[in-house]
Amino acid sequence: MKRELFYFLISGISAVFTDFVTYFILIPHLSHNWAKGISFVAGSFVAYLMNKYLTFIKKESSGIEIIKFIVLYSVTLGANILVNDIALNFIDFKVIGFLAATGTSTILNYIGQKFWVFK
Repeated sequence: MKRELFYFLISGISAVFTDFVTYFILIPHLSHNWAKGISFVAGSFVAYLMNKYLTFIKKESSGIEIIKFIVLYSVTLGANILVNDIALNFIDFKVIGFLAATGTSTILNYIGQKFWVFK
């Protein structure tokens, strides 16, 4: 369990870094919702690869696993954008909105991946 949490943390940091950099590159050009959605998808791609092969060590390929991951991340994408939007409506400080959204989706993603996608 400690190993799994450690690698989930490493994978998460990598995915969040991808999300963060992409978000702040896009935010001057797009609305905050579009920028957050695109950056979340970019981070999700990193998360899928790292969690599949490093955190949960699933070497076999499964179409259903990919579908489950897409469903999970679609739901958490909605939660991520919603929390980011709510935070920005209360506090016009993009980093706080980003962190609140990321924290929410991280918790939901870990639970979903551990007990549903990569079980």
